[in-house]
Amino acid sequence: MRVLAIGDIHSGLKALEQVLAKAEVTTEDQLIFLGDYVDGWSQATETINYLIGLKKTHNCIFIRGNHDELCKSWLTEGKDNPSWYQHGGEATANSYAKLDKRSKELHIDFFNTLEDYHLDEDKRLFLHAGFTNLKGVDFEYFSKTFYWDRTLWELVLSLNPNLTPDHEYYPQRLIHYSEIFIGHTPVTRIGKTTPQNAANVWNVDTGAAFKGPLSVIDIETKQVWQSDPVYTFYPDEKGRN
Repeated sequence: MRVLAIGDIHSGLKALEQVLAKAEVTTEDQLIFLGDYVDGWSQATETINYLIGLKKTHNCIFIRGNHDELCKSWLTEGKDNPSWYQHGGEATANSYAKLDKRSKELHIDFFNTLEDYHLDEDKRLFLHAGFTNLKGVDFEYFSKTFYWDRTLWELVLSLNPNLTPDHEYYPQRLIHYSEIFIGHTPVTRIGKTTPQNAANVWNVDTGAAFKGPLSVIDIETKQVWQSDPVYTFYPDEKGRN
């Protein structure tokens, strides 16, 4: 069984279908989605429908992303959120305008079942954004940190590579896990378009909401599969660009 981590989709269903085909995904694989399923391209509702269907046939774990939580809040509370609207929410709202009430309820159920993080038996941690508590995720004070934090990625990018985990200055929050897989902060911000590794953290968000591809990584072998740049599937749309 392969364990495959999938980066931020941002409603790019066409890219998701392509990259899963490239990876030759089967029902023997475990698929760990790192969050942000919506907000970006026009296929928000189609993406959630696809993921709901995929869970019925495949071994899937769905992590909660900040955009998923924003979308759920909009669906359940109906409150205007101008900031969300400007960062991909407009395309999502337009997509949901065409959806019937029963389907919306199924989508809300999907959002409610998302996990803040997943920790496997080999101490590999999967979450959308990060955490701050020095003792690890079980001691985090605010659950929103799991899908909003950017300090974890910032920390490992700035970490002195000569520091070893047993050094007194080594960040304590890192030592509890063999590896950490995240999304949330596109690696395109540092000029990259493939999953990036710093310390024991792998960032799999390759900028699908912007000009980058959607990526899948085998967490054992580190083999990577990528879609075409997602914007090429939606030539008449801006995404979050």
